[in-house]
Amino acid sequence: MSRDTIADIITSIRNANINRRGTVRIASANITENIVKILLREGFIENVRKHRESKKSFFVLTLRHRRRLYRSVFNLKRISRPGLRIYSNSEQIPRILGGMGIVILSTSRGIMTDREARLEGIGGEILCYIW
Repeated sequence: MSRDTIADIITSIRNANINRRGTVRIASANITENIVKILLREGFIENVRKHRESKKSFFVLTLRHRRRLYRSVFNLKRISRPGLRIYSNSEQIPRILGGMGIVILSTSRGIMTDREARLEGIGGEILCYIW
């Protein structure tokens, strides 16, 4: 795994979708926990369980799939990365698919969605798009 935990999360979910697996296992970290909570709250994943083996803890995510097509309902794209940080103020936060997708931001008040950041009137680092 690389040092970019957000890219690891996105890549794990994307690979599980390509391989048609229903569950994904990702390492546990504070930023990971916040992003997983947002995905669960917004309805992009069905279930989250936290497991602990020996001294390491991890999350097991159950992906939400369409019934007959067995394709994931969502796509993910990493925007800001360690080599190139992308920041936005509250007025310039992009809208994904006209508001149907979400943008996950890292703000001074924690990790939140674009809708929450616009309501609070704060900007931050754009972590990823989900649609």
